[in-house]
Amino acid sequence: MGNAAWELFCVEHGILPNGFLTYNIDQCNNTDSFHTFFSETARGKYIPRAIFVDLEPNVIDEIRNNQMQYLFNSSSLVSGNEDAANNFARGRYTIGREISMKLFDVIRKEMDLCYNLEGFFVLHSMGGGTGSGLTSLLMEYLSTECLKKNKLQFIVYPSPRLSTSVVEPYNAVLTTNDTIENSNCAFLTDNEALYDVNSQFLDIELPTYIDLNRILAQVISALTVSKRFEGSINVDMTEFQTNLVPYPRIHYPLISYAPFFSIYKAKHELVTVSHLTRTCFERSSQMLKCDPKRGKYMACCMLYRGLVLPKEVNSSLHSLRNSNLPFVKWCPTGFKVGINYQPPATVPGSNFAQVNVACCAASNTTAIGEVWSRINYKFDLMFAKRAYVHWYLGEGMDESEFIDARENLAVLEKDYEECALDDDDIKNNEDNE
Repeated sequence: MGNAAWELFCVEHGILPNGFLTYNIDQCNNTDSFHTFFSETARGKYIPRAIFVDLEPNVIDEIRNNQMQYLFNSSSLVSGNEDAANNFARGRYTIGREISMKLFDVIRKEMDLCYNLEGFFVLHSMGGGTGSGLTSLLMEYLSTECLKKNKLQFIVYPSPRLSTSVVEPYNAVLTTNDTIENSNCAFLTDNEALYDVNSQFLDIELPTYIDLNRILAQVISALTVSKRFEGSINVDMTEFQTNLVPYPRIHYPLISYAPFFSIYKAKHELVTVSHLTRTCFERSSQMLKCDPKRGKYMACCMLYRGLVLPKEVNSSLHSLRNSNLPFVKWCPTGFKVGINYQPPATVPGSNFAQVNVACCAASNTTAIGEVWSRINYKFDLMFAKRAYVHWYLGEGMDESEFIDARENLAVLEKDYEECALDDDDIKNNEDNE
């Protein structure tokens, strides 16, 4: 996911796989945009402000040996000698802790190179041992050492029907418990939704992980474009949580993106701002499997790219607001808008069609409680029999951690249900009690 995102960033900024620009820097009217996500060396080479880490060497070796091997700083590629075996406890308490000091040293050095550090983007999955356990350890470190800095997560969550590991519910519940306290905003996706996007819109019947990651790269690019390019209405990292997080624990926005056109269909499609806005609220455009009709929206952050006029945006949102879109009554405004003039780019060789405008919507909706309910149900089925628990206890974990994490996630599920209640509903519930 991270490698695909940087591949797209390089295309957008005109940076070659070796780190050098495709044009003279003096010809660029917005040189400061590079320094947000890239640092410049004395030779004029641009190096991503990124750190890749995995407990097994194979994944990191793929980055060291692919076409972008000269782009990244070798000291920022951190790998261990043994994987976490899909075990949260191995990633947090044993194998992960062995590599943690090395990782934290690399992070501190990268932080020292930033003259105005605003925050962190953490990209990971929750199903495996490294993405759950080691990331939990990392987020705890960032919360301790960088308390006032923004920490935004981009998470691949377990899918409803697709799974690469039997113990995904354990790992997801244990890690989600940590993100409640240590993350400012966590954007959730799942592979099943990405598979559907590939088959329905991009005409890819058997997508690979490269295809899935390139979809996520487009979304990550949309979420960060205001930090890298100028626009009429920019949105920084602080504004995400200010406008999307009504309460500290309710910080899991649902992401959708439009348009998705294959290179074979793009010439026959008409894209308007109104169409983009409506499409972003359709279930097929979501990056996570849940039904938005079962919940209510608390806030939406609409990020437009390309030649988009504010007048068109206001008209589209006004029509959408007057439709049947379910919003909670205690949030009358509902929409935060960002407009950036940089059109979306595509990686050469991908199945994405080049378009002039795009929209990414980050919505805080109570419908995401369906995700918590689903993962809690799977967790309960296994934990009632104490299935596979001994593998976690053998790595130094206590059984009470399972119970505490499950209870905390049940409270989170209840918090989302209460957010959907209006004053009349609360009064009726009190009367019934």
